[in-house]
Amino acid sequence: MAKRGKRYRDMQQHVDRQNFYTVDEAVSLLKKTSTTKFDETIDLASRLGIDARNAEQNIRGTVALPHGTGKSVRVAVFAEGDKAREAEEAGADFVGTDDLVDKIADGWLEFDATIATPDLMRSIMPKLGRILGPRGLMPNPKAGTVTMDIAETLQNIKAGQIEYRVERDSGIVHVPIGKTSFEEVQIKDNLMTVMDALVKARPAAAKGRYIRSVAISSTMGIGIRIDPQQFM
Repeated sequence: MAKRGKRYRDMQQHVDRQNFYTVDEAVSLLKKTSTTKFDETIDLASRLGIDARNAEQNIRGTVALPHGTGKSVRVAVFAEGDKAREAEEAGADFVGTDDLVDKIADGWLEFDATIATPDLMRSIMPKLGRILGPRGLMPNPKAGTVTMDIAETLQNIKAGQIEYRVERDSGIVHVPIGKTSFEEVQIKDNLMTVMDALVKARPAAAKGRYIRSVAISSTMGIGIRIDPQQFM
């Protein structure tokens, strides 16, 4: 077993891995134990009591974080004509059609999100489905990224809208909820916004306890468990 470093051992002295914390306690602990020299990303992981292999329970959607993610998001837009101009004017980082598809197919992936107009999906899917799909980057109607409302969707993503989707095998949803430089109240607001969206997205077919576990962690930190009863 690999030997843990001094920094990790120090964190373990503050965080009881067997304990369930309140949201306030967990956020405070995360801030206290984040001692790296760079601004770490904060990750929220929630395991849901659903069968993600069942299409009716395969949860996916978007949520706007009130304080954003703390990250500059690069957006690629598949559009042509007036919609391409709309995307450029709204601040898209990359805009194109077949040229953009071919560039990505050749291995270029220097972007964090994609948007496409519905009419272009037939040309995007065959070439990019296996490339963008596993990375969670494929434009999708359920996530609102296959749309004619290019400008509004682009602005929402740039402002901190994130996509959440349940992992098929584990039933876990992983999303970024900010940076360790955020104030505690900002982290808490973002966390509660995501959890509220997950609770509202509960499928009618889900049985038993829905929110099974919740934890937050920073890039170099350890998981801090939160009492799931707070979200029921």
